[in-house]
Amino acid sequence: MPVTIAETTIEGEPRLDAFLVRPERSISDAPAMVLCHGFPSAQRPGVPSRSYEQFAERIAEEQGWVVLAISLRGCGQSAGQFSMVGWLEDVARSVERLREEGSQRIWLVGSTTGGSLAIMAASQDPEICGVAAMAPRADFDDWATDPRRFLQHCRNIGVVDLDDYPPSLNLWAKELRQHRAIDSVHQLGSRPFLILHGMNDRQVPPDDAQQLADQHPSPELRLISGADHRIRHDPRAVAVLMGWLERQGTETRN
Repeated sequence: MPVTIAETTIEGEPRLDAFLVRPERSISDAPAMVLCHGFPSAQRPGVPSRSYEQFAERIAEEQGWVVLAISLRGCGQSAGQFSMVGWLEDVARSVERLREEGSQRIWLVGSTTGGSLAIMAASQDPEICGVAAMAPRADFDDWATDPRRFLQHCRNIGVVDLDDYPPSLNLWAKELRQHRAIDSVHQLGSRPFLILHGMNDRQVPPDDAQQLADQHPSPELRLISGADHRIRHDPRAVAVLMGWLERQGTETRN
């Protein structure tokens, strides 16, 4: 399906960089998603990869979905500094942007940390239709255990670039402990919930996926043999996600 791709910004504080991919159909009729990236890596500090944009384009072209792919605060060209509460606010603002554009059926899809964000953000918004999470963390306790070390990591990869941030290290770390995907799943109720996780993931153990699935009444858990943390690049995982999206878009319209 032909699509149009537009760079855009989500106004507010801080300003967020994003791009909106639209299929050539009425936006009010098309299912829509906010696509949430993971935590930047040392190899690509502060910048969601080009493959993230290509992934959004593929979903729009093959499934006919509207996709709003955002750069969370501190990443890419987005302003601001990383905090867990801030990133959750970014997702909520992105959902509102889709609603302003006319989208009536919105899902959240995220990879790694973005998958955890999708779960937590959907738990706070009962109008979100469903969630797909790829290699999500059940919690961020390991980050919060040594907040000074994690803050230095954030500086190294560029999601924090102010010397006097955060104002309170204790409060910043407390957010990491308090906001946990594992505590949010039950608030999804019976909304559709897909979890994809690689069996060879060395960064987030597959047990996290099982723990999350155990909190939902009817999850779709797919553990992919031989896949690692970069599960978004595994063709088997992508095929499962595409099939799930196709069903979601059809079932909610009927």
